[in-house]
Amino acid sequence: MNPTVVLVHGAFADSSSWSGVVERLRGAGYPVIAVANPLRGLESDAAAVAEVVESVPGPVVLVGHSYGGVLITAAARDNVKALVYVAAFQPDTGENALALSGKFPGGKLGPDTLNQIGGDLYIKQESFAEVFAADVPHAAVLAATQRPVFGGALGDEFPGEPAWRTKPSWALIASDDNAIPAEAQRFMSARAQSHAVEVAASHAVSVSQPQAVFDLIVAAATA
Repeated sequence: MNPTVVLVHGAFADSSSWSGVVERLRGAGYPVIAVANPLRGLESDAAAVAEVVESVPGPVVLVGHSYGGVLITAAARDNVKALVYVAAFQPDTGENALALSGKFPGGKLGPDTLNQIGGDLYIKQESFAEVFAADVPHAAVLAATQRPVFGGALGDEFPGEPAWRTKPSWALIASDDNAIPAEAQRFMSARAQSHAVEVAASHAVSVSQPQAVFDLIVAAATA
């Protein structure tokens, strides 16, 4: 019996960003849950993901994109057999997403490309393709439908021990990523001793190259 794949989207996206991946996983016989990430803060978001993971009766492959990587690092439970990071953060104790994205040059997510409405952050629609989805033909649609993230969530420090210290992990590095620089992704995956693959893709790799994401998830599921 195949493990259940639990997918966790990141900031400025929603569960539909996994659609191509879900289609392939279901076609291959994998049960799939794409979590509706609240994007309100590390503690509450991780708790929401953990509740979903705990509801699954069998083994889980837990997959996170972008900020979703922070959440899977916190929300992994005993039934999680593998972690898969897709152009994602792999934080260590005390780190936060903002600091990790700025650790190496190349990122374009910042004051010039973000709008703040109340406490929420959006990527400016005119900047969305360049920052997030340069290889997605319908990037303008993604820009218009993006989910905002509470600004404080990206600065929340990671508490406790990261799950990648005790669970096997896989990482897809998007080499053309302008949100989380590829060099930051390489640093985090090497530190976690993840099984890493590199794909020429934007930050929205789950949308632009769902087959590559599917292949990595299956590698983790069958290891």
